[in-house]
Amino acid sequence: MFVIGELINGMYKNVAAAIREKDGAALRALARQQVAAGADALDLNCGPASADPVADMRWLVETVQQEVPVMLSLDSTKPAAIEEGLKVARNRCLINSTSADKEKLQVYIPLAKKYGSCLIGLMMDRKGVPQDKDRRLELAAQILESTQDAGFPSQDVFLDPILLPVNVAQNQLFDILEVIRECRLLTSPAPKTVVGLSNISQGAKLRKLVNRTFLVMAQAQGLDAAILDPLDKDLMEAMAASELILNKTIYCDSFVEAYRKSRGA
Repeated sequence: MFVIGELINGMYKNVAAAIREKDGAALRALARQQVAAGADALDLNCGPASADPVADMRWLVETVQQEVPVMLSLDSTKPAAIEEGLKVARNRCLINSTSADKEKLQVYIPLAKKYGSCLIGLMMDRKGVPQDKDRRLELAAQILESTQDAGFPSQDVFLDPILLPVNVAQNQLFDILEVIRECRLLTSPAPKTVVGLSNISQGAKLRKLVNRTFLVMAQAQGLDAAILDPLDKDLMEAMAASELILNKTIYCDSFVEAYRKSRGA
């Protein structure tokens, strides 16, 4: 499982304040903590309160990569902000994200090609988030068709079925699990799948329990990556146990500790 740490996001008050005050030490510490806990990449999002997303994204990238040498996921609705981050990034990045709309694909696919980045494609379009499995898969196929037409490798595409909160969209979650499984059949080589895990528990009382239960179920369907809180110890241990049961790691009595060491955590 490829873990993308979610905590450097301007929607969190402490991060928004650090961005506003250009408190690099606070964000470098948060980056270091997430990587130490097992994150393979870090999502960077300036948040909706950013007065200058382009300058803030550049600062975020420069600040975080001083501390950790991992892949960065540049998370913004503004292509100019993403490109500014790509310009100064030392390592390969992940663009988060495009939808299936042709106008957006025509912007983000060339951007990903120009900088050698991976690309997250959301299974939605201007009509919004689909309400059924077949429409999600149709939009996934549209994204892949556009990337193939542009000569962009399917294995560098991360397809996101868009998790919705369990307290308002419970009837869609089983379909999303099936979408994760069926995405592997869309192309060869197969695209990867990713979810923004915390979305599923928005508004729920037992958020951590909901998050880790869905993650384990999604892993069983072949989920490749998740944007999540790597500082949630129970979540990371559940992920390790799932990898073990799926025969992706070798059993030993201290398998959780062995899993942490294998990730450099």
